[in-house]
Amino acid sequence: MTATAAPVLDPHADIVELTAAIVDIESVSGNEKTLADAVEQALRTHAGHLTVIRDGDTVIARTDRGLPQRVLLAGHLDTVPVANNLPSMRRTREGREELVGRGTCDMKGGVAVLLKLAVEADAAPMDLTWIFYDHEEVAAADNALTRIAAEHPEHLAADFAILGEPTSAGVEGGCKGTMKLEVTARGTAAHSARDWVGDNAIHHLAPVLERLAAYKARRAVIDGLEYRECLNAVSISGGIAGNVIPDHAALTVNYRFAPDTSLEQAEAHVRELLADLDVDIEVTDAAAGALPGLSAPAAQDFLAALGEDVAVEAKQGWTDVARFSALGTPAVNFGPGDPLLAHTDDEHVPLADLETALIGLRRFLIR
Repeated sequence: MTATAAPVLDPHADIVELTAAIVDIESVSGNEKTLADAVEQALRTHAGHLTVIRDGDTVIARTDRGLPQRVLLAGHLDTVPVANNLPSMRRTREGREELVGRGTCDMKGGVAVLLKLAVEADAAPMDLTWIFYDHEEVAAADNALTRIAAEHPEHLAADFAILGEPTSAGVEGGCKGTMKLEVTARGTAAHSARDWVGDNAIHHLAPVLERLAAYKARRAVIDGLEYRECLNAVSISGGIAGNVIPDHAALTVNYRFAPDTSLEQAEAHVRELLADLDVDIEVTDAAAGALPGLSAPAAQDFLAALGEDVAVEAKQGWTDVARFSALGTPAVNFGPGDPLLAHTDDEHVPLADLETALIGLRRFLIR
């Protein structure tokens, strides 16, 4: 059987055309190979100044000119599942031109900007590492950066990192940490017609819910950026039948905390909040946040290149900048598209965002 050739991407094409071509290569998590092949081929064909490395469905490209500073630029190739929003299409709405389709915002618009500049920036004033990686939209253990950090940490070494997540072409510094905790209440099962011989576990969760509903979240200002913490019940389960008093009930709590808080401090805070309640608490998932990183010299150069009008805010979610921060590399989020549109059925990116992100990053890399 003859192998199917990878779709051809032209990094010299108009940024909108390049974005559409990348979007139209479906790459739901676990199915990134075709897009990784196309990105690899584009870099090997058009970027002779780069050393290109293929690691699974991740493509790494780098310069090694012996310059005193290295900047890493990364973007993930995968998307969440398609929802009748491929192939991409252009539209004009309320006088604004947009590219619509899965991944336009999160984050193939950013990938297009990075791929185009990886070819153009052959004489950047710093050494560059470009990483186009797989499995970002799934469990952290499956994220390619997890594997690379463990097996080849040298590929992630840099003085400053830029992650092409959607930020409406502004800068979002660092990110909040995240923690999921299972809060379990226990009781005694009984027939619901004779509840006095049982103990309803679901009812034991009522004080937990009341406390979470009344919780006043902290607002932390770090390096001039305000991170708004959030503590919420996100799911609840319990009961086996309509005539049985449940002896077990569980509440999943999600805590989003400012990056000046460690994982240990975050867990201790939740345990203290619920300490006097008759429940068990177990952490089921956690990832530390990342400090803004805006004081690094390369970050200051980046902000200067973008100009005084660029919006600089705190990242209110969690992104892979935390992985770079954990390695000691200051990192920011910067890319086209509104992050509130990520994963929605109407996912789209304004064409102006693509141009703004491209021009701003080009000023930083090509001087």
